Amino acid sequence: MAVKVYKPTTPGHRQMSVPSFDEVTKQSPEKSLLTVKKKHAGRNSYGRITVRHKGGGNKVKYRIIDFKRQKLDAPAKVIGIEYDPNRTAYIALLEYEDGTKNYIVAPNGLKDNDVVVSGATADIKPGNTLPLSAIPTGIFIHNIELYPGKGGQLVRTAGSAAQLMAKENGMALIRLPSGEDRLVRLDCKATIGQVGNIEHGNVKVGKAGKTRHKGVRPTVRGSVMNPCDHPHGGGEGKSPVGRPGPVTPWGKPALGLKTRNKKARTEKFIVKHRNGK
Repeated sequence: MAVKVYKPTTPGHRQMSVPSFDEVTKQSPEKSLLTVKKKHAGRNSYGRITVRHKGGGNKVKYRIIDFKRQKLDAPAKVIGIEYDPNRTAYIALLEYEDGTKNYIVAPNGLKDNDVVVSGATADIKPGNTLPLSAIPTGIFIHNIELYPGKGGQLVRTAGSAAQLMAKENGMALIRLPSGEDRLVRLDCKATIGQVGNIEHGNVKVGKAGKTRHKGVRPTVRGSVMNPCDHPHGGGEGKSPVGRPGPVTPWGKPALGLKTRNKKARTEKFIVKHRNGK
């Protein structure tokens, strides 16, 4: 995959780049796998804004993705690679021999007419899903389950991949893209390969309008507000925040504060945290 760079014919194009969509082979989604995606503009059931900077955006429909891959030992043919507006990765449309169709997160290198399988006896090739007990150590994987049968929860974003480091005592040691080393049960499933659309991180938005199309509204810095509006506000010129560290508009510590509970039930499964400690 490559990134297309525009000539600076307009102020927006001067910094803009877009994916080339070389991997995408199917333009229209499968209607049977679409569902409505409602907009809430960051509001909860009481109508109060609980997530700021959300609203507007293009109307999109949700693509139902098969993260569980529960049709075991049933070959499925790839009949198209599609763009998904709800995620950074591309998705692949599979068709099984019985006519059933499903979407999966498309791994890098998966092409039309490829055949993928889910099961303990599947080959070690991109797109195949196996239990961790059947995957050799050192292999790069994605779409990893945390609980057997729940479906893949880890490593699903564009270009990401985890590595299976070791297996012992019924657990697999996995190195996640963040650098965290984590234990996962060997009967959990994972998909072979790296997630596709690996150049996603190199794309430059170029203009504010593209962010608005995604449903993201403008963000105003606290340091340019008045003291009544934000703890960072006030002062002459470019003033420091006037506190030991940055805080949210409601005075809670921000930017670097560790929020993970040290007494969390799953803490015992983390061998090494992503900060190296």
